[in-house]
Amino acid sequence: MEVTNPVGETNTLIIGAGPAGLAVAACLKQRGVPFILLEQGNRVGRAWHDHYDRLHLHTSRGMSGLPGYPMPRSYPRYPSREQVTAYLADYAAHFGLEPHFNQRLLRAERVDGRWLAQTDDRRYTAESLVLATGYTRKPHVPTWPGRDDYTGPVLHSSEYRNGRPFTGQDVLVVGFGNSGGEIAVDLYEHGARPSIAVRSPVNIIPRDTLGISSLQWNLLLSRLPGRLGDLVAAPLVYASVGNVYKHGLRKNRVGPIEQIKTEEQVPLIDVGTVKLIKSGALPLYPGLERFTPGGVVFSDGRACDFDAVVLATGYRPDVGELIPQAGEAIAPGGVPVASGCELGLPGLYVLSLIHISEPTRPD
Repeated sequence: MEVTNPVGETNTLIIGAGPAGLAVAACLKQRGVPFILLEQGNRVGRAWHDHYDRLHLHTSRGMSGLPGYPMPRSYPRYPSREQVTAYLADYAAHFGLEPHFNQRLLRAERVDGRWLAQTDDRRYTAESLVLATGYTRKPHVPTWPGRDDYTGPVLHSSEYRNGRPFTGQDVLVVGFGNSGGEIAVDLYEHGARPSIAVRSPVNIIPRDTLGISSLQWNLLLSRLPGRLGDLVAAPLVYASVGNVYKHGLRKNRVGPIEQIKTEEQVPLIDVGTVKLIKSGALPLYPGLERFTPGGVVFSDGRACDFDAVVLATGYRPDVGELIPQAGEAIAPGGVPVASGCELGLPGLYVLSLIHISEPTRPD
């Protein structure tokens, strides 16, 4: 590997100053372990800064604090994007963390028992390497026939900020993950006329039930076998969500708890999407087949015109391109086969990688 501008070495090199990277850095600092924290952006929590305005945590405030520094009690039950970014900045300041900003990792290799990591302009060496680059490292943008002929704007959810530019317009949201469901609500609240294309069977769960968040319920019930946990949870889910599947959605063959366990996918956490579907304000369509100059054709043959299309088609971590030596430890799509443990090579650790969106049509 060709390297430039060596800057010395450390015990542990952490890639990414989001929640996972900051937490690792704080824990190492408390234990007196030397480390360097790299961030490709110009501030901590870059992914949270870049997401759409309406975004809130789906985990409660009490479950969402990082080690050694809880979220402020003044925050609401489900903190907003702005509150999360402020908290991450406060967390870094509290522990005196000083990331090296504007350091984009190009690749890292294991050489002579140490890790050599090359950014755009510097080289770092370390005994251990922690990848905390997150699942949203790269937007996944599928291709469809006719895309170049479509005359309206097409933007990935990573480019979407709010529905204000789409007021009065017919907008198709492609994908029924948590981003797609919430963006559809945001479009409606800004006076747009959203529709949503749902290619795959789904599970839908409420954000909370009986005052307990669904993700807390999952932690409690995940101790049971997946199917048994889903059987116990089913009455609670139905009481909150009802039979939304009669409106045209297809139910996943497994329940939400087993889906998280076996498929590593978080079900749609309802923040108002179900109400719009039931009221008819959010029309449902099957998967997108191709674009036309004025809209799209769906897999059932229906053709509809839309003023704009938002692709809530998820992300790919693509960590394989960063660690070429990892080999079979990285599955197709760049997803590590394990997270939170040593992975494939001595001193290599990967954190905070779980699939968070609907599976999308492959390129």
